[in-house]
Formats: sequence, C-alpha cells, structure tokens
Amino acid sequence: MLAQLGAIAFIVAPVFGLIGLGFVASVAGHLRERAAEGLSEYVFGLAVPVLIFKTLAEAKLPEAGQPWGYWIAYFTGAFAVFALGMLAARRLFGRDYTESVIHGLTSGQGNTVFVGVPLILQAYGPEGAVPLFLLLAVHLPIMMLVAIVLTEGASGGLSAASLRRLARLLAFNPILLGIFFGAIAKLVDFQPGGLLKQTLDMLAASAVPCALVSLGLALHRYPMRGDFGPALTIALLKLIVHPAIVFALVQVLPMPPVWANVAVVFAAMPCGINAYLLAQRYGVGVAASAGAVSLSTVLSLFTVTVWFLILGVG
Repeated sequence: MLAQLGAIAFIVAPVFGLIGLGFVASVAGHLRERAAEGLSEYVFGLAVPVLIFKTLAEAKLPEAGQPWGYWIAYFTGAFAVFALGMLAARRLFGRDYTESVIHGLTSGQGNTVFVGVPLILQAYGPEGAVPLFLLLAVHLPIMMLVAIVLTEGASGGLSAASLRRLARLLAFNPILLGIFFGAIAKLVDFQPGGLLKQTLDMLAASAVPCALVSLGLALHRYPMRGDFGPALTIALLKLIVHPAIVFALVQVLPMPPVWANVAVVFAAMPCGINAYLLAQRYGVGVAASAGAVSLSTVLSLFTVTVWFLILGVG
C-alpha cells in the first residue's frame, strides 16, 4: 500500500505541483494576466496539438478495432452526471432551465487537455495515448453540442446559424486539427524524421509543463464567488459520481485493460473551463461554474489519487 502510494505520488505530485506553481506566480503578481492568456493560447493552439499529432503518428493502434464498450462506458457516465447536475440545479437550488443546463454541462465536461493529458500520459505512457486522444476527439464536440441544443432548442431559438457557428468553432479547433492530421499521418504511415522530428519533439516536450502552469494561472482568474453549494455539488458529481459509473461499466463491457483505466481516469478529471465560457455567453450560472472549476481542480489532487489506488496504478 505504501509502495503504491509512493509510486502514485511520483505521478500526481509533479502535475499538481506545476499547477500550484502557476497559481502562486499569479497570486504573487510574478506572472500577470497577459502572460496567462498568452501561455494558454500557446498550449491550446500549438504545443498540445503538436503533442497529439506526434503521438498519434507514432502510435500502435489496436488490431481488433475500436472497443465500443469504451465509448458506451464513458458517455453513459457523462450523460448521467449531466442529467443529475441539471436535476440538482432545479430541485435543490431552484435554478431556471438555462442555468440548470450550465450546471449539467459543468458536471459532465472535464478538463481533459490541461489536466487529463498530463496525468494520463504520466500514468500510462504511450500505451494510454491512443484511447486518450480518441476520446479527446469526440468528448468536447458531443458535450458542447448537447448543451447548446438543450439551451437554445428548448426556447425555440436553435437555428442553422447557431449550428454553423458551432461547426466553425469545432472545425478550426486546434486540438481537433491535431487529432485529424495525426490520424491521417498514421493512415498514410508518415512519421516525421530529421529536422522536422527534432522541432516537433521540442514543441511536444513543452506541452505538459506549459499546460499545467497555464492552468494554475487560470485558477487565480476563476475564484469562488458565492454559490458554494452548487459548486460543491457539481464538483462531487464530476470527481466521484462520473468515474464511479464508468468504473462499474468497464467491469462488464469488453475493452482492453488500459482502455478501461483511461476511461475511468478521463472521467475523474476536474470540471472544464469550456462550461464556464458557455455560462458567460448566456449570462447564467457563472459563479457556480467558475467555483466548480476551481474547487474541483483542488479536490482532484486527492480524488485522482484515490482512483489511481483503486485502479492499481503504481
């Protein structure tokens, strides 16, 4: 047990240590808001897409094709907590329909790029990269599409323009482009070499530390400002209920063991910032979603450690 905890600490501590370093640097004023914005743009727009492209181009794909149990397990959990988040917002906290959708999205959509990618690659290495990036490719589009359809469709406001706007947003999403070009490179058996490989290796190596410091800087911008009850409820749904549902399903659905573990850890990620951005767009649920992002990120240090213990990591 102690040996396993020590091994998990070597995985978790550097990840959350860099997040903490970014947060302290922001609080101390050593790195200011413009630095946070620039670093976040670099990570999301260049470093992580290059890491994804390079990993997929060099990855070994499973011979048996895609295990559908993997997708069923993850998204059953995601939509279950989405529904529970909406229900809690309506019944426990008396929020209106639009805000309840924001609570639901915050409960079901995780911080997969800034926390999920570093943690899963640290824990499972190249073997976990393929299931990680395949799930990353569909996670955000599906969750955002459902949230927008629920929010605008219920009021009769869903339009072709809204769908076109969403399609443009996804079509030029750097993460999805990295996955797309990485998959093409794998299909045509293209692997970068020489100077190109050295350049991509350097960019990819910067992705994880820059992403973690960037998240720490961002947390200072999304503090708890009221709505602690809803934020805590959302955080518990995301960190405990979501991975618990996925964990139960991967025990009975067919998939390789590493894929099963990646699905559970992916589900155990803290709340994603995209839900907060959608809340800002609609002007509802901003305090609850911002609070859930910060609170769940802090709590995930402990909950992810517990899930790694359950999964036998280390």
